[in-house]
Amino acid sequence: MSLVIVGTVAFDSIETPSGKADRVVGGAASYIALAASHFVREQELISVIGEDFPEEFLSTLESRGVNTDGLVTIKGGKSFFWEGSYHEDLIGRDTVTTELNVLEGWVPVVPENSKSAKYVMLGNLDPVVQMSVLNQIPSPDLVVLDTMNFWMDIAMESLKKVISKVDVLMINDEEARQLTGFKTLPLAAAEIHKMGPKTVVIKKGEHGAMMFEDGNTFFSPAMPLEKVIDPTGAGDTFAGGFIGYLARLGDISWEAKKQAVVVGSVLASFTCEDFGTERLQSLQESEWHTRMRELRAMVKFRSIRG
Repeated sequence: MSLVIVGTVAFDSIETPSGKADRVVGGAASYIALAASHFVREQELISVIGEDFPEEFLSTLESRGVNTDGLVTIKGGKSFFWEGSYHEDLIGRDTVTTELNVLEGWVPVVPENSKSAKYVMLGNLDPVVQMSVLNQIPSPDLVVLDTMNFWMDIAMESLKKVISKVDVLMINDEEARQLTGFKTLPLAAAEIHKMGPKTVVIKKGEHGAMMFEDGNTFFSPAMPLEKVIDPTGAGDTFAGGFIGYLARLGDISWEAKKQAVVVGSVLASFTCEDFGTERLQSLQESEWHTRMRELRAMVKFRSIRG
């Protein structure tokens, strides 16, 4: 497999100002795999589910080139479940319930045919689990790590160990400040570089994303949406589009990463248009190509001379 993804495959119950959805398919790995499938037809999904998880979604993944040999089903177990409620601004949210279920005590195993993978996406998860997967893949070309403030609160030392081993770190702006203690994002990125990652991608939600590498900075705006139904999974979709595009190119240069950030931003915009993974499951290539052109037209301008 050219791409290995580790993360949660789960159920979410979500309430936003637009409405409520109960027990829809979610989880970081679900969003990442669906996004990456637009570019990579050979990817390995490493996760764990219970017998309650719908076969229909697994069939959808497999039809899009996602291998599920590394997806373990625990007999009699219940899948990971998260329930959350978003504030009116769709930025702040409150966790109502978190049920680890089969995720508790899970030890991931990378199938033999995927240990030679060149691209690894460590989705938001316990850093101990992320490190376990990384230790089973000896020589990848690119490792991308996504994490969140929860792990900074309860597992900072383990998180820093994983950060030191990856090529790209993806976090949002507030998490970058928490991780480093610096309030400005360029200084926060510089501090993260010292921890190990060559490339730092800082997600800013509806305000786009910034990327830092070797003294270079790149910014991509987010696609402005008239209505946001559910932002859950947008960051994971961004990550899936980013690494999927790079794996498709076989190129990890700065210029390729710049394009990958834009691709990730565009795909993430579709996730926000419905609850859970529903919009990603129905997304057609022609739709995101059209939106890529629209975003490019929004930021195109002539240089000033004289």
